[in-house]
Amino acid sequence: MTKTRFAPSPTGFLHVGGLRTALYAYLLARKESGIFALRIEDTDQERFVEGGIENIISSLKWAGMHIDEGVDLDENNLIIQKGNCGPYIQSQRLEMYHTYTTQLLEQQDAYYCFCTKDRLEEVRNCQQTNKLPTGYDGRCREIDPAEAQKRAMAGETHVIRMKMPKTGFTAVDDLVRGHVEFKNELIDDQVLLKADGFPTYHLAVVVDDHFMEFTHVIRGEEWLPSTPKHIKLYEMFGWEKPKFAHLSLMVNEQKQKLSKRHGSVSVQDFVEKGYVPEALINFIAFLGWNPGDEREIFSLQELEQEFDMTKVSKAAAVFNLEKLNWYNKHYIMNLSIQELAKRCEPFYLNSGIDIRAHDLTKIVALEQGRASTLVEIVEHTGFVFAEHLEYEPELLVWKKSTAEDAKEKLSLILEFLKNKPEGEWAKEILEPTVIEWIASKDFGNGDILWPTRVALSGLKNSPGPFELMSVLGKEKTIRRILTAINYI
Repeated sequence: MTKTRFAPSPTGFLHVGGLRTALYAYLLARKESGIFALRIEDTDQERFVEGGIENIISSLKWAGMHIDEGVDLDENNLIIQKGNCGPYIQSQRLEMYHTYTTQLLEQQDAYYCFCTKDRLEEVRNCQQTNKLPTGYDGRCREIDPAEAQKRAMAGETHVIRMKMPKTGFTAVDDLVRGHVEFKNELIDDQVLLKADGFPTYHLAVVVDDHFMEFTHVIRGEEWLPSTPKHIKLYEMFGWEKPKFAHLSLMVNEQKQKLSKRHGSVSVQDFVEKGYVPEALINFIAFLGWNPGDEREIFSLQELEQEFDMTKVSKAAAVFNLEKLNWYNKHYIMNLSIQELAKRCEPFYLNSGIDIRAHDLTKIVALEQGRASTLVEIVEHTGFVFAEHLEYEPELLVWKKSTAEDAKEKLSLILEFLKNKPEGEWAKEILEPTVIEWIASKDFGNGDILWPTRVALSGLKNSPGPFELMSVLGKEKTIRRILTAINYI
């Protein structure tokens, strides 16, 4: 059975690049009717961020990805682990890493290294000065194993390194990159167990992926140069290796690595800015994959059916915010008005707006066809809830008209609207009635509708006056037109 995993480090909020890695692993598992698991790689305790695990899980859930096995949250938002291959948090698996490090030492596939940080820095500087490949120079590699063990048992500070072969090649048959070969002599003797007793990524990932029975390892291309080390570890242990797929780097439109310096990079950033999960998932899926035709709109369920690792590109994936906004606008426009109101509600509440006395469906409908994000809908409809509007009186003047004319036109429509009963206060009734009245007076539509719209919204650009009248109701409409007359 196909079994994939997403294995992030809880060093902060989930990055959109991490979301793409998780998505591709999830889609492959779903396409093959397999299992998708979440493992937490927290062996770098210095970079651990409180709440990081919860954010990773909640971000995956927000995106619609169900975790079959591994680390999850229960209904009380407490961390749980489910499955038969746990623990799924690496800091809880230290004993296992020590066991298999000992095995490598006994096989003489690993060795104790007593070099200090200062010496390693000196070696690195010398290599850089002489324009040589940087890496450990193997000084401790030939120490007699029995002597090295004595020194370690006596308490001398040490790490444990793998003994990488120094001849031949190690090949990686990558699902994205194809056949890639690495010269063994250029591959460092990787530290497997640090001085603090914690494993490095390289040991832990191999041990965990084997015992958790993953068939596929999908991760970023930055791990490709490390993969021959992992393959050698599989061989040293006598284990079957999984299939590897290394995804291209995600970059901004200037071809720079996507980072906080250039704006939003975490899933949480996009959640808070009002992007809907359907849009972000659809957009992220296309950052390195496409179905091979002109289709661009895919639900998560459709992606599960269509996804194919052979169609994943090696080229860098460009994160184009304009394209994401296009997707988000599409999905917002296609939500039912009830669902849109439901999704906007927390954004109104976060803005301190009391929505209890309002029909939110009517309000969000004002911007459904215009806004690119849920936050934009809230920002662009805030005037509906305001008790007083602040704007420059000059804004009420239509084109080459005058303030006096605007005041006159507002006074006329005010009197006309006062006579309209509450029962007829709907866009479908008001619009033809007012347009007919304007024509009977031989006015231009803009002469009346521009100052009216500004009076109702306080904005240069806003929905049309009849939509505004319908949402505001008769009393508020009359009051705002009267206020505008007084402004002038």
